[in-house]
Order: sequence, then structure tokens, then C-alpha cells
Amino acid sequence: MEQRGTLRIGPALVDFVEREALVDLDLSAESLWRGLEELVDRFTSRNRELLEVRGRMQAEIDEWHREHPGPVIDVDSYRQMLHCIGYLADEGDPFQVRTSGTDSDLSTTAGPQLVVPVTNARFALNAANARWGSLYDALYGTDALGSSPTGGGYDEVRGSEVVRYVRSFLDDVAPLEAGSHGEATKYLVHEQQLWVETSLGTVGLQQPEKFVGFIGEPSTPGSVILENHGLRVIIQFDADGPIGKTDAATIDDVALESAVTAIVDFEDSVATVDAEDKATAYRHWLGLMNRTLAAEVEKSGEVFTRRLNDPITFTAATGEPAELRAQATLLVRNVGHLTTTPAVLDADGNEVFEGLLDAMFTVLCALHDLRGPRANSPEGSIYIVKPKMHGPDEVAFTCEVFDFVEQVLGLEPNTVKIGIMDEERRTTLNLRECLRAAADRVVFINTGFLDRTGDEIHTSFRSGPFVPKSEMKQQRWIRAYEDWNVDVGLSCGLRGRGQIGKGMWAAPNAMEVMLAAKRAHPEAGASCAWVPSPTAATLHAIHYHQVNVAAQQQRIQQAGLRASLDDLLELAVASEPSWDEATVQNELDNNVQGILGYVVRWIDQGVGCSTVPDIEGVGLMEDRATCRISSQHVANWLHHGVVTEQQVEDTLRKMAAVVDEQNAADPLYDPMAPSFAGHAFLAARELVFEGATQPNGYTELILHRRRRLAKADAKSVPTGIGAAGSGASEDAPWGFHHQG
Repeated sequence: MEQRGTLRIGPALVDFVEREALVDLDLSAESLWRGLEELVDRFTSRNRELLEVRGRMQAEIDEWHREHPGPVIDVDSYRQMLHCIGYLADEGDPFQVRTSGTDSDLSTTAGPQLVVPVTNARFALNAANARWGSLYDALYGTDALGSSPTGGGYDEVRGSEVVRYVRSFLDDVAPLEAGSHGEATKYLVHEQQLWVETSLGTVGLQQPEKFVGFIGEPSTPGSVILENHGLRVIIQFDADGPIGKTDAATIDDVALESAVTAIVDFEDSVATVDAEDKATAYRHWLGLMNRTLAAEVEKSGEVFTRRLNDPITFTAATGEPAELRAQATLLVRNVGHLTTTPAVLDADGNEVFEGLLDAMFTVLCALHDLRGPRANSPEGSIYIVKPKMHGPDEVAFTCEVFDFVEQVLGLEPNTVKIGIMDEERRTTLNLRECLRAAADRVVFINTGFLDRTGDEIHTSFRSGPFVPKSEMKQQRWIRAYEDWNVDVGLSCGLRGRGQIGKGMWAAPNAMEVMLAAKRAHPEAGASCAWVPSPTAATLHAIHYHQVNVAAQQQRIQQAGLRASLDDLLELAVASEPSWDEATVQNELDNNVQGILGYVVRWIDQGVGCSTVPDIEGVGLMEDRATCRISSQHVANWLHHGVVTEQQVEDTLRKMAAVVDEQNAADPLYDPMAPSFAGHAFLAARELVFEGATQPNGYTELILHRRRRLAKADAKSVPTGIGAAGSGASEDAPWGFHHQG
């Protein structure tokens, strides 16, 4: 450890900050370390106090449930208790958020959002570059149209089906005055308008303003650019292209503006447990901000270097030169308030709160965008998503931290905009006051079904056995939670100022089902929703062309609140549990297999998120949120006697063998059976048997401790080189949260 003032800092982090992060900035290492020292001194005690408040409230809720046994509760008495202990905050007068200086990608443009682990440089670049995606490829290469592609050469029947779908899509997005895009034989630009030659003659668009511009010559454009609901569509022509040479209009592809924004994640999808890990994560974020990040990629036998895309230059309909953004606008998700890290030790030798480090160093890295070309934020803002905050006091604390960071780094007040993850019960119930606490900074709120359910179970742990996970989404509080998030956000003025988001599609290979189901998110008023891959982003973009989110939000807001506090306070506890042995064992098998499948990669390989086969072999996205709900669910059933300790022990061993078999083809994999003594297996066991006592039911404390032990083991694999699951492809999925 190296001494900087009163702090002791890991050499890898010192080297990164002084040799890389501070380069080309008008900021000395001495002032930076002095600022970090003061940040730690000023905010550590308050951080610790907020965590103690969580613990005190949980103890009082537990005691209330002991005094009021049974799943049926007196809601009035329950609500009064929550208000008395401060869990429910007093609500102030109506207000509107005041956030300014926000880029249009977050304030007014509705579209898909990717979430990507920061520790994988290739995936981070893929996510940033997923602003545009081939609709032809997304449809042809997935089961989106009802059948999966087969190997071998080009399938003309499948290709024709894709072309017909895309022409119909163009008819919906930019209908012609007469006829169909399917009848087009030529596209040309004349007198600032787009004209299309068809069998009915030369026609224009029903709405000429949807023509944005073109690339090439007006009479023979290489591409034409359309716009619908704020999203652009590029029709690409190539008479010699693989599709264009057989197409009457020489259309070779149609590209959709896809991942408008992307969250670069330092939290649930990564395993960063020490100074070396944190330095790697910060280095990748810096590379995205100063545009130096690169990754070697091998594809079809060719090796090339992937970097951030440059803007697309074109000629606007007016004839003026113009540019299209070619990368997603990036937000960065910091860790929450709970975890500490040995990367930095304070004057007393204590680990520093990791959230304080993230606040300082992710903003420091983002300075390179603000002081440079502003390629990420033309408006000059820094976007930081803050997860796992409990109530308005913790949101206010986050804002105070960023107030101080801005002072240290010489930024204007409120340069840092924050996203509030509405994934903890106390935040949901007090969402309006959370928004008030961040009224000058908030730019994003988002629901998170799994973390929210994990907190629901832990908060009401003593009330009774929770229903099986398969029944959870049918509970009244879930629908109320999703509606409440949108309604409160709209009533507080987020429309036109920030994003209201929905959660992840968990099955990356089920694109037909996603295409049918995920339209519900923009229809529910969400201006962004998470998808597991760039291809999924392109397909999900279709939904934002079908639904005018701004108009939908206006209709929802005019209708008023759709949920009440009583709806949100409903407990998803079985009133008269009568599950047979087979049902109980099946639920236990499912939970335990998911925990082990995720944890073994986290502990042994340092992979924070991946596509993990479920008990049926179906690949589903897993991260710490999925692990949290599964471990809390088993712990809850264990506490209430639905399952026994021996039953859980036996299931852990049985499912370890199943997970070993599912990972048999991974050369980096270290089997858990038959010894059952490795750190991964022991971590999974602790998550269940110690679940009732883990702060808020979080998994981090156990996972971090076991990962550090595994890294010290000769058999461990360094963080950052493991793939996101065995056989990860170039479009390998990432992300988290089983959310439909």
C-alpha cells in the first residue's frame, strides 16, 4: 500500500490515477488525493449512520411481525408503525424536478438501453457502439420471426421473409403517399424531399418531414435517413451487396437507431474486490471517456481492433452537412452505500466505503469527455446511476457527496446528474421525496424487479413464507410498483427532463417472445428499457416506432395515479401454504441451481454476470440481483420451516453436480463436486444459511470475501479475462435482472 496523506492506497490504483487518469487534466495528484482524503473524512461517519438506520428499522419491523404473526396484517396498523419508525417519510407539497443541461438522448428520446459490465472491454465497446444495428441481421440471425436460423449458406426463403417484414415495417414508420415500400424500385432526393419510384409512379412520403437526409448523391443516394418518434432509420443501398443485388430497389440493409443509451456498470454485473480490480474498471471507463479504449477481436478468422465509432456524416434534407451520433450516450453505475473496499484504507486502517471512491474516480474519468470533444455529452453533463439507496435521506447523502466531488474537481454545480434505481422498498414507498431530494440532479428512475423482490422478502422476512417465485409477478404489489414508478416520475416532471425505465429481458435467445412481449414497456410509459444484447436492442427499437412514448406518457399522466400505498404494502406471503413435497422441492432445486450456477463463475472466474443455464438448460441472465432473490427465498422458507436444513444441504450438493455438468465444456471451470469444499460452493451455502442476517439481504459481503480468498488461491483466474459464460459469442448478452 502507498501512503497519500492519511490514506493508504493500493499501488495499482495509485499508478492508474497518477499515470493515466490525471493526464491532460488541469489537476495535480496532490490536490486529488487531498480531496479524496477530505471526502473520506467528511462522509464516512454519515455513510455508516445511514446503514445503522437501515439496521434499526429492520429490527423494528421484525419485532412488529413477531407481535403480529400471520400473513394477514392490519394495513392501517402496519402503515402507522412504518411512519412512526421513519420508514415512511412525511410527504411535502407538489413539486417539479429542475434538472437542466441534460442531453436529448436522456431527456426526450425514447429507446432501448443496454447495461454492460465495465470489466470486459470488448463488451463495453460493443454496447457503446450499439447505437445502430442491422434490422436484417437481427431478424435473420434470431428466432424473432418464429424459427431459428440453420447453419450453412444463405437461406433464400428465410431472407425473403425478412425482407417482407422490413418493408412492412417501413410502411408503418414512413408510409408512402400511395403504394408500399415493398413495391419500390428506386429512392432519390429532389428539392429537399424523398421520392420513391414504384409501380404506381413516383410518390413521396405521407409525412415529408420524416425524411432527415441522405448519404451520397441525391439522384443515386447510398443511404437515406428517416425519422419516426425521434428515432432514425437508415435505408442502405448497394447494387452489389449480398441482398441489394437481388433487390428491385437495391436495398441491401435497413439500420435502426438501437441502443440510444447504455449503462456502464461498476455494480451488480462485475466482480471487483480489490485495488487491481477497481483500477481495471476505472481504466476501461476512462478509455470510454477519452475514446482510447480498444479491444482485439477475432471474428471469422480475422483479427481486428475494435474502437468507439465515429459520427456518421450525411447531407441534411436542407442540403446542409450534418452528423448522426454513432455511439450510445453512456451512463455509469456506481456501487451503493453498503460495501467497503481494501483498495483504500483510511487513517485508522479501515476499508473505505467503495461508493465514495466510485464517486470521485468515475467523475474524474468523465472529466476527459467534458474537457475534450464532449463526444459522450455535448451538453457537458456526467451521468451516474446510483443503486440500492434506501429512502430520501440516502438520496440526499448521494447529492451531498457529488456536491463535494464537483468542488474538488472544479466542476459547475449539478454537472453530475444522477439516476435513482427504484429497487428498494423504502425508496419505492418514498419515491416522490427521493426525487425531491435530487430535484436538481435526477435524470433517471428505473424499476428493478429482482432486487425489489429481494428487498421485499428480506424486509418482511418474519411475516411468513413467501409465495414461489413463479407466482411473484402475479402479486398485487408488483403491478402497483411498476405503475407507481411511472406515475410518480411523471407527476414530478420527469417527462422531457429524464428517463423512466423498465427492466431487463432475461432470455437472450428468446427474441420471438421478446418481440411479442416487450412492447408493453413503452406502452406502460417507459422511455427506456433494458435489453441483453445489441441485437436485442435493434429488435426492441421496433417497439419505440410502434408506440409514441411521449404521447403515451401524457395520457398516463392525465389519468392520475393508478396505485396506492396500500397496494404497495401488500405482502406476497402465502396465506395458507399447502404446497406438496414435489412443488417445494422443485422450487428449492430451481433456486439453488441458479445460485450455484451464478456464484461459481463469480467466485472462481471473477465473472459478474453471464448467461447461466437454468435447471431446464435455458440460458437466463444472472447477476447479483438474481442471486439475492434466490438466496433470500430459500432462507425465508428455511426460517419458516417449509424446508429443512438437511434438505437444503442435500439440494446444494445435488445441484452442484448439475451445474458442474452444465459447465463441463468450459476449460476454466473448477468443479464443485465431489469435495464441496471450494470457495464457490461455500459462498453459495453461506448465502442461504446466513441470508436472514445479511444487511438488507445483499450478497456482496459474502461474495467479496470469498472472491478475495479465491484470488489468493493458485487455481483462481484473474478478474477480467473470463468470458461472460462459456462459448460467449461476439454478440454475447450481458446485463441482469429477470424482468419481463
